[in-house]
Amino acid sequence: MPELSGEQIQDHVTASLTEDIGEGDATTNALVDAQRHCRAHIVAREPLTYCGKKLIETVFQRLDADAAITHPCSDGDEVQAGVILATINASTRAVLTGERTALNYAQRLSGVATQAARYVAAVNGTGVLLLDTRKTTPGWRDLEKYAVQCGGARNHRRGLDDMVMIKDNHLAALQGSNRIASAIAQCREAHPNLKIEVEADTPIQARQAAEAGADIILLDNMSLDELRESVALIGGRSQIEASGGVTLNTIRDIAQTGVHYISVGALTHSATSMDIALDISL
Repeated sequence: MPELSGEQIQDHVTASLTEDIGEGDATTNALVDAQRHCRAHIVAREPLTYCGKKLIETVFQRLDADAAITHPCSDGDEVQAGVILATINASTRAVLTGERTALNYAQRLSGVATQAARYVAAVNGTGVLLLDTRKTTPGWRDLEKYAVQCGGARNHRRGLDDMVMIKDNHLAALQGSNRIASAIAQCREAHPNLKIEVEADTPIQARQAAEAGADIILLDNMSLDELRESVALIGGRSQIEASGGVTLNTIRDIAQTGVHYISVGALTHSATSMDIALDISL
């Protein structure tokens, strides 16, 4: 599982602390002596898949260079309520000032990882790979896609430049009778080293995409019968992804239609932040 780079973490934490602290933590600086130190525990209040270890560490070390952080848990660990995720020994000012930013990272990213783990469990044994989408929080894409991997799912495109994805609105903007074949040919010429995926809304479009040499065909918002028909029409000529309207209740049936991948926007856009708290013991 690829790690977030040190530069990514440092840049994101810098922006987050700048956003939150502004010209200074007025309350903490007024109430707490600068020389005071404490111990704090970050604790899971509910069962979850943990994510955010290095971000938490970076927050407190940016505020107190001498902060000592220990991590009983690692990213991707399944933990129960009451488990200590991290222990911080640092300036009390640093702990209080960094608390919200650190918890934002832990709560949000653990929420994404936990959501991904639930969906992965739902397709266990089917051989289907679960993928995320670009439906991420602006500025948090790399973090949320990392959290998806911590939950056991995989990343689809990171951006618009790493794969060709011909969608319905691209086809609507073209002219001609066989728009799918034309679009694939144009993209293949422009980007010979990139994989080409085509979104198909009907089994007929799926067949056309396969005939035109699409590497991957996305079957979008199809019924189970349409998915099975499309898989048969594609006939092994392309890899197959299903997406649209996927829930924990429907994903296993979709996985059993013969597709190779299922992409789920809910891994990121509908993930609920987990209940994680910071407790100080002076």
